[in-house]
Amino acid sequence: MDREALLERLKEPFDLLVLGGGATGVGVLWEATLRGLKAALVEARDFASGTSSRSTKLLHGGVRYLELAFKRLDRRQFKLVVDALHERKVVMDLAPHLARPLTLVTPLFRPLEIPYYWTGLKLYDLLAGKRRLAPSRYLPPEEVARLFPDLPKTLGGVAYQDGQFADFRLNLALVLSALERGAVALNHAEATALLLEGGRVRGAVVRDGLSGKEVEVRAKAVVNATGPLADRVRRLLDPHLPPLLTASSGVHLVLDYPLEAGLLVPKTRDGRVLFLLPYRGMALLGTTDLPAEPASCPLPREEEVAYLLEEIRPYLGDVSGRVRAVWSGLRPLVGKGETKLLVRDHYIEERRGLYTLVGGKWTTFRLMALDLVERLAKDLGLALPPSKSHATPLLGAGPRPELPLPEETAQRLWETYGTLAPEVLALGDRPLLPGLPYLEGEVVWAVRRELARKPLDVLARRMGLAFLDQEKTREALPKVVELMAGLLGWDERERALRLKEAEEGLPGLC
Repeated sequence: MDREALLERLKEPFDLLVLGGGATGVGVLWEATLRGLKAALVEARDFASGTSSRSTKLLHGGVRYLELAFKRLDRRQFKLVVDALHERKVVMDLAPHLARPLTLVTPLFRPLEIPYYWTGLKLYDLLAGKRRLAPSRYLPPEEVARLFPDLPKTLGGVAYQDGQFADFRLNLALVLSALERGAVALNHAEATALLLEGGRVRGAVVRDGLSGKEVEVRAKAVVNATGPLADRVRRLLDPHLPPLLTASSGVHLVLDYPLEAGLLVPKTRDGRVLFLLPYRGMALLGTTDLPAEPASCPLPREEEVAYLLEEIRPYLGDVSGRVRAVWSGLRPLVGKGETKLLVRDHYIEERRGLYTLVGGKWTTFRLMALDLVERLAKDLGLALPPSKSHATPLLGAGPRPELPLPEETAQRLWETYGTLAPEVLALGDRPLLPGLPYLEGEVVWAVRRELARKPLDVLARRMGLAFLDQEKTREALPKVVELMAGLLGWDERERALRLKEAEEGLPGLC
């Protein structure tokens, strides 16, 4: 992938310029490209470097949102659940190497919980309609004890299915799929100002964060898809605009605690649900929901880490010594009020040619993009073909190829690159670290084919190791810097700079 050529192409006129390379932005880029629009995207840091790589990794309708819909008689919550249950299966069909069904269990401790959760999860199945996964079912106490031996004695559990996915890889697959079809997408390139013609937004000034070059990108419309930072971009147009968003912090922990199935703790002391999910041989625990200030690189707060460890203690005991990774993400919630009650729906605001798309959730990213592109087509008088994003497989989709590797490494390679795994393997089969299923060839692939330009681009948002074990990531950094230096022509000074930058950025995965 020739990054300089992509930077040069930003000088061409576009139908659409997207600011922000997370789920919202790349979804718009993909939808617009499929519909025949000439589209470009720029991201100030790396693709999915913010909220979109820091999710609970679930494709789900939202059991908690369904409960809120009935308790508060909220039709918006109900519609969100129905839409997300439909899209859950769509995403799994478009990228089967990145998304798959996951069984979760809600443990039952009191007799009245049995009909309550059984009925709720059966309704969850019903709302999914033809796109339902495996039906929910009752598990006897001995089966729950087998799956979760540290749980207190239960009355059994209700098992149901949702989807689990690799968020950062799905984000990247959307970028790469759009690039293959002629779009332009550039990471480490920040929009520093909006271009105005006749009082309307007609592009942006983009500064390349690696070379320092600036380019004026012209477009008929600009989409602000910068998530929690969307209000900052809006204020490039008018510094006095009131905020659209309330940011909410969500922290996750990765524990050295292997699981066969996920555990849903249905009620915490602040009325949330808690997930404990199988995650690449470990367990993912999350999440929190506290008000936060918008930031490009949020750090996990000690009180949120302590909250998660305390809430899981009655179920697993003390697991504080098993934490291998911690990260924090910010939800861009539309509106004001208690964050846990705000609907995870999306909203489009248009101001003089600047379209701000905010809110939503990963599972419904495609519907958000579809709404935005349809709105643009109407406003700009464009006749676009029907959307095919629901039926167009992403790059790498297909059956698992045969790989001459140990099973753990072969499976991880397919779950990361799909049908492209043999091409990745051909670039180098030596382990990046002894005993781990990560290969040196993946670093080469990330630089040559996936626009990775910094060590954490590779270790976090291409390979995923930084989301799994941050101490192992620190051990791998020198080798990754060495390999990248050879590929990108870094001298000793640049090597030292990039290593130091990555070591300092690791706590926030930035």
